[in-house]
Amino acid sequence: MVRAVTLIRSAALSDVAEYAYAATAPAESRLIFLAGACPLNDDGSTAAVGDYAGQAAKAVENMRTALAAAGASLQDVISTRVLVASARQEDLVAAWEVVRDAFGAHDVPSTLMGVTVLGYDDQLVEIEAVAAVLDS
Repeated sequence: MVRAVTLIRSAALSDVAEYAYAATAPAESRLIFLAGACPLNDDGSTAAVGDYAGQAAKAVENMRTALAAAGASLQDVISTRVLVASARQEDLVAAWEVVRDAFGAHDVPSTLMGVTVLGYDDQLVEIEAVAAVLDS
């Protein structure tokens, strides 16, 4: 399958980051803007209360479902923003490692941010994403 997203790396920038520094999609691609993927169960309750990695995993699962409904997959994501309700770097890293592992070799440009609070009771993680697909 031909993908719309091309990841861009630069030898002039540090290779410490665990993601590509930029990504492009051709003009004829269809962009998909996802609402923030939250760690919510089907009944609306928050999954994995108190567990940053568990909430990141549930948010990725919900993001996969939303992408599928739009005719896309994780491999079509062009960028992410991972929001973590914590001021502790280790909490951000715990969430990030789950997201990074879910994307595997498709290491899209990403921003990891600590925030003060998120919208649902007991919510610790939210993942924003944009995807691009070529319709056939």
